[in-house]
Amino acid sequence: MAPTKIWAHRGESAHHLENTLEAFHAAVAAGADGIELDVRRCASGEAVVFHDATLERLAGRPEAVASLSLARLRAVRLGGGSRIPTLVEALEATGSLEVNVELKVDGWRPTGVEAAAVEAIRRAGAQHRVLVSSFHPLALLRLRRLAPRLRRALLFDGAHPTACLAPVLGVEALHPDDRLVTRRHLQRWRHLAPVVNVWTVDEAARARQLAAWGVDGLITNDPARIRDALMGL
Repeated sequence: MAPTKIWAHRGESAHHLENTLEAFHAAVAAGADGIELDVRRCASGEAVVFHDATLERLAGRPEAVASLSLARLRAVRLGGGSRIPTLVEALEATGSLEVNVELKVDGWRPTGVEAAAVEAIRRAGAQHRVLVSSFHPLALLRLRRLAPRLRRALLFDGAHPTACLAPVLGVEALHPDDRLVTRRHLQRWRHLAPVVNVWTVDEAARARQLAAWGVDGLITNDPARIRDALMGL
């Protein structure tokens, strides 16, 4: 059985501000096998790395990311003076690691995030090491039309029980919420997609259990802790 991969959730976000270059550099230093990050399209068309729809939680500002140009977003300062990176910058900061690019889509209206992400991935020459994921089935279909060779993954949780769509979407991986994962469910999902990566796993005992069950990857805020928990398995 192949070793369980450790993916750093929004970078090394246990001790660094999420989705920043500092968090990505720390994830590399912590020995993560891959990095998960979130992408939105800003008003000037670039793919930027940010989880929330608005700046409120991390910058104390009400504006939507989609309403601001890249130039204006570059002027935003987050905690500790960090800034919002572009996807190109994030891919360059992650070296040779695999990167799970999550497309953030709110509602059903297309935002163009798929095309923006594809352009950034190509500019960075990172097609070979990127896995693109989304909760949104239509985003994954749009991505497949734009870049059929890019690997894709379907995210799901209790509010979005969409695993059964995996064969239709042609995804390589399923990314279930940890709270849904049982050994029986894992066996069922294996019939839908060859790879199962679980989010978000920060407890050592749970990480060891999931690894023993054979999950392919663990998405965690604390990659060093989970790496240490899996040593010797």
